Amino acid sequence: MSTIADNIGLVSQRIRAAAQAVQRDESSVHLLAVSKTKPAQAVREAYAAGMRDFGENYLQEALGKQAELTDLPLSWHFIGPIQSNKTRAIAENFAWVHSVDRLKIAQRLSEQRPADLPPLNICIQVNVSGEASKSGCTPADLPALAEAIQALPRLKLRGLMAIPEPTDDRAQQDAAFARVRDLQASLNLGLDTLSMGMSHDLESAIAQGATWVRIGTALFGARDYGQP
Repeated sequence: MSTIADNIGLVSQRIRAAAQAVQRDESSVHLLAVSKTKPAQAVREAYAAGMRDFGENYLQEALGKQAELTDLPLSWHFIGPIQSNKTRAIAENFAWVHSVDRLKIAQRLSEQRPADLPPLNICIQVNVSGEASKSGCTPADLPALAEAIQALPRLKLRGLMAIPEPTDDRAQQDAAFARVRDLQASLNLGLDTLSMGMSHDLESAIAQGATWVRIGTALFGARDYGQP
């Protein structure tokens, strides 16, 4: 049975190979360990294997893990849908938010980010596949939203995040990720981050410019949605 450390090694090899295939420096691609539904002990094991950045979708679960892991110098990324009543705790306890999709949420994060913390790193989630079930602003709404967020204090707009419709077709994967890349370039705001790619499609995402790949299953195994 493979360990978390083994899995991190295997995913790191995939990232390295994918970057080399398109002549990218592998250090330009960062691995975000998606630890949602996994216990704090799994995060400790990943930390021991070299991981420092962890992504969480569910606020209460994340805050519980953070409380258990205060002895570790971890960087926490919020990557799930954001409700207005959750913004204060997110602003106070995370270094990155990858899932901002409307101005109201960004404004609340800006107002509630503690002054003694660095600016909160923000990615705008874009719904590039047009799925009704997916969060994310529309590509048409993106330019105005990006300009408004960039003007807010206590936030640092870094780039875009996307979760395209799942497919095993590499050409379709490439097309969706390329659209995210092109949308970011069209903003002409000097953004440096593309958060895209998961366990099943990280190679395509890296080929199209991903700087963060969000990996859960390939590191930690199947998710434990039945756990409290």
